[in-house]
Amino acid sequence: MAAKSAAIVIDASTGKTLYSSSADSRRYPASLTKMMTLYLTFEALQRGKIKLSTPVPFSAQAATQAPTKLGVKAGGAITVEQAILSLITRSANDSSWALAELLGGSSSNFARLMTAKARSLGMTGTVFRNPNGLPDPGQFTTARDMAKLGIALREHFPRYYPYFSVRSFKFGRQRIANHNKLLGRVKGVDGIKTGYTRASGFNLVSSATDGKRRIVAVVLGGTSGASRDRQMEELIATYMPRASGKGASGGDLIAKAAPAQVVDDLEVAQLPEHGAPTPVLKPSQEDDSEFAEGDSEDGADETVADGGAAEVETVADIEPDTQRFGGALPAQVRTLEKAEKAAAARKAAAAGKKKVADVDPINTASTAPRSGWSIQVAATPTPAEAKTALENAAQKAGSALRSAEAYTVAFDKGGTTYYRARFGGFTTQTAATKACAALKKKKVACYATR
Repeated sequence: MAAKSAAIVIDASTGKTLYSSSADSRRYPASLTKMMTLYLTFEALQRGKIKLSTPVPFSAQAATQAPTKLGVKAGGAITVEQAILSLITRSANDSSWALAELLGGSSSNFARLMTAKARSLGMTGTVFRNPNGLPDPGQFTTARDMAKLGIALREHFPRYYPYFSVRSFKFGRQRIANHNKLLGRVKGVDGIKTGYTRASGFNLVSSATDGKRRIVAVVLGGTSGASRDRQMEELIATYMPRASGKGASGGDLIAKAAPAQVVDDLEVAQLPEHGAPTPVLKPSQEDDSEFAEGDSEDGADETVADGGAAEVETVADIEPDTQRFGGALPAQVRTLEKAEKAAAARKAAAAGKKKVADVDPINTASTAPRSGWSIQVAATPTPAEAKTALENAAQKAGSALRSAEAYTVAFDKGGTTYYRARFGGFTTQTAATKACAALKKKKVACYATR
């Protein structure tokens, strides 16, 4: 399977294909693989399985992954947030492997989870064999599938998607730059991921917004980083004006909703307890002779060195939040840990006032139920506020929402992103209206919607 060019542009508001060239032909994903590793990481965060501060231990096999990587030694650890940032900026192969072992127990189990998740998202032409995109003839994808994954990341995780727009972050003594050179250079581009191996050529998935117009574009098999970027710029310039100017219809999700329990249903891995040690595996015997990951024209690591290689060995060595991104932290990302702490404090306070049986725990998702009716309780400017609205409504509603599923939906209005706070899972309009009436008696405004 040679590195041949393939491309696609999809209207992220309507799902319409605006441009396609060999979009369903098999190609090697290279580091675009890490988009799925990040999808499963965001899902675990969203479901409360891990936190941004959860340690990610590095086994011997994780530590010996081929460059590009962070260089954390076996037995060391970083936080989940540091791992996320290292995947997005440096495309770190060692961090990706460590996350896979944390979430799946082993990289092979995690690869099975990745492929299963791909199927649930409608990615029928993709198979994953490892979490980082190192060469494997059995690992392949299509331009169309990568577009689906890009849209799913944006729609299903509005709380975490802003990480993709981080241009650099400080790790140890290094300032690590994002390989995605379109950030800050091409108007409206907010991510997502680059990738390169000799077999795959130069790959790129880009998300871009212009007012209410939203597109996701994919270029696979570029002959150089510069030519790939030029092709992407041309696709964005040509097809952005052809995208729908109405925004997402009613805030509905375009990406196929993945089953919330797919990881548990597979029963191939048990998520370790927070901080549990990861088994030390033998060093990888995979032949990486054709691998030159760097997401740049010459395959070199694009790191702005500041005193030499990082020697971060433990979570305690990682810099505080205010130092971590070198001033490049988007506003939404900046509030994540603060929002998590505030939510935890509210839950603790509520637990002290009410019996556990009085209020069901709320696990907020960004994926709407596949069908049926929902009730909306708020539309807020941030995901954290939407989650707070859901928690407050659940506490007041008692049994009225006991079987409902809390979720958020991002939508654009006047060029600004807002977040609907909803409870879904009602099979009929009558059931949704009845639950809404119970909420109104508790002074919670709401309305029923299909």
